Amino acid sequence: MNLVLADVQQDALDKTVAEMQAAGAQVLAMKVDVSKADQVEALGAATLERFGAPHFVFNNAGVGAGGLVWENTAKDWEWVIGVNLMGVAHGVRVFTPMMLAAAKADPAYQGHIVNTASMAGLLNAPNMGIYNVSKHAVVAMSETLYQDLALVTDQISASVLCPFFVPTGISQSHRNRPAEFTAADEKPTQSQLIGQAMSDKAVGSGKVTAAEVAQKVFDAIAANKFYIYSHPKAIGSVQTRLEDVLQARNPTDPFAHKPELGVELRKALRA
Repeated sequence: MNLVLADVQQDALDKTVAEMQAAGAQVLAMKVDVSKADQVEALGAATLERFGAPHFVFNNAGVGAGGLVWENTAKDWEWVIGVNLMGVAHGVRVFTPMMLAAAKADPAYQGHIVNTASMAGLLNAPNMGIYNVSKHAVVAMSETLYQDLALVTDQISASVLCPFFVPTGISQSHRNRPAEFTAADEKPTQSQLIGQAMSDKAVGSGKVTAAEVAQKVFDAIAANKFYIYSHPKAIGSVQTRLEDVLQARNPTDPFAHKPELGVELRKALRA
């Protein structure tokens, strides 16, 4: 197996490389900030030189920044949109053409692109506006990618992964926030502190592991499914949102199923 790995965090990258090499994989690893177009382009060039066009591409990088939407700074927006949206866009832009070229050259070639969005790309929970915006955009990009690929080839397709709360490092993504997006005197607002605490609790208590989600992804690729969910039971909230849209009714209270959470959040924010 040939494997290309990219991560902004060197220690995590080194650990994964060691694990994959021990399992017998040939590995190309690069430290990459996916928000930087030139770094993703360099990754693509190195991939093509070492292994040729990839068969699977997983655009999976993501960061989070919570808080009331008007309290987020321009730097917050630049950081989150840069990683969550432009990181996926760069991956699609760099790797899709080489996959299409491989498909044209070899009728037996098959490829698949998976973009990681979130259930936040299908819902709009309060106090996490930037994240919602970025993930809705990834869903839109992925749906368009699926349709665009279907116009030009039967050999390559795409999926979008919409995980719910999975215990990963996403709630601590600020550990990798570049200095260029951080002001020395900037302090988190009350809403951001509350959002961070809620995110830590929700992510930390997740019962579905990252490994289980990965298996769901490969199962979906094999079945050529576009929408991939880590928590299918969460789809009920998506249905409610779509019914709101279709019936032109005001957005349903996101805490209707657990009103005590809404009471707690409103009380904290209005204190």
